[in-house]
Amino acid sequence: MKVALVLSVIALGCSALVTKQERRFPDDFLFGTATASYQIEGGWNADDKGENIWDHMTHNHPNVIKDGSNGDVAADTYHNYKRDVEMMRELGLDAYRFSLSWSRILPDGLSNPVSAAGIAFYNNYIDEMLKYGITPMVTLYHWDLPQKLQDLGGFANPLFPDWFEEYARVVYDNFGDRVKHWITFNEPREICLEGYGSTTKAPILNATGIGSYLCAKYLVLAHAKAYHLYNNEYKSSQGGECGITISVNWFGPLTDTEEDRFAAEIRRQAEWGLYAEPIFSEQGGFPKEFTERVAQKSAEQGYRSSRLPEFTEEEKQFVRGASDFFGVNHYTAYLISATEHITQNVVPSLYDDVGVGVYVPEEWPQSASSWLTESPDSILNVLNHLNQKYNNPKFYITENGWSSPPSSGLIDDDRIRYYRAALENCLDAIDAGVRLQGYMAWSLMDNFEWMEGLTERFGLYHVDFEDPLRPRTARKSAFVYKEIIKTRVIDHSYEPATMTMTIDEGR
Repeated sequence: MKVALVLSVIALGCSALVTKQERRFPDDFLFGTATASYQIEGGWNADDKGENIWDHMTHNHPNVIKDGSNGDVAADTYHNYKRDVEMMRELGLDAYRFSLSWSRILPDGLSNPVSAAGIAFYNNYIDEMLKYGITPMVTLYHWDLPQKLQDLGGFANPLFPDWFEEYARVVYDNFGDRVKHWITFNEPREICLEGYGSTTKAPILNATGIGSYLCAKYLVLAHAKAYHLYNNEYKSSQGGECGITISVNWFGPLTDTEEDRFAAEIRRQAEWGLYAEPIFSEQGGFPKEFTERVAQKSAEQGYRSSRLPEFTEEEKQFVRGASDFFGVNHYTAYLISATEHITQNVVPSLYDDVGVGVYVPEEWPQSASSWLTESPDSILNVLNHLNQKYNNPKFYITENGWSSPPSSGLIDDDRIRYYRAALENCLDAIDAGVRLQGYMAWSLMDNFEWMEGLTERFGLYHVDFEDPLRPRTARKSAFVYKEIIKTRVIDHSYEPATMTMTIDEGR
């Protein structure tokens, strides 16, 4: 009996292991990669393209970029888009998420004039994808505001929602017959907190504690305008969907105490709740507890009203529910404390308003990016939390990736480990009932990595930035990702037999 019992336990254990190994992604699950216009396109002044805030900043303040580089050429997708699509075919992608350059389409930011050359470039790019059965997922705005609009106040101008709606209309008119997945904004936190409330993203306004909150309100309203425009005037004929992408890193409590749990919640509200809560929550408006904290801090600092502007009831109703899906960009996690690891912040600022401590365990593997570590089950924690908080919306992972130094070469086992762990979490989330519809790996290829220039590489494909032709070469992670897409299974023992990339039949 004892022997039989042991054998039964072993058999059950083996069965469970096989079942876990054989978990499959659904056949209609969209596997893709993601990029951003300024990071890859180059052609910064090609044809009649207008100047954007990254052009302006890198040309006038090149010292803010770690290695003094810029996106003038980047990966030169403007001239290499057919090679980009060839790489998508080599990987066997279902979808490709990319962004449009507002100033390439509308050189002055407003709809007069519209650039025929800019429209032609994106038409060619989209048509080349569709030619090979690759679904375009298009982001309207990924951080590169036309400089002429920034000169008028950018996201802090109450007219910004109208400017964005005008831009969105031009885009829907020109590409909506073929594009069925629209994302209005990529990562509002990075736009508002880092661009307007700090100096870590263009336009480096550093209007701490005020600019980031003005930006948050008008960005959310602009998203809702673009969503309702699509929903009311285009959806019935074009048949697509429109959502928003928010960066949602995980913030968990350092200890299992009420104080640390509340501290983690306040940090979540400040980091991404400012943008998600008005759209996805039942009550609408900015997050309650964080709103109260900013109001209290503002009063203590002598302000006559809160630095965080309110939504009117009409605005709350207009914004609430204005999204067909929740796009999640996820990379890492942090542990939050109410009493420990607290650092001094600028007053006023969002982080001073939050007033909590942040800790990252030393044992979490570190990438080439100071902010990016591999943290256990972080995607699963995020998806489960959002799913419960916002009543089971449709999700896409619209970015997830790992950085390596330029010297790392083509063998990137650390990136492979990270992707496999993340995708296991995606399967865990699907098993738990989360409506996760797709996963876009960041990134298809190495690119200009914002303030870090060319010192960090996220690509499945290596780009030789020293060569004027910008040749692309597949890393080992590209072959592993290709196998996952092909089989819909994560095989942790898989090793590519060759490092020569080919296009499978049908692609």
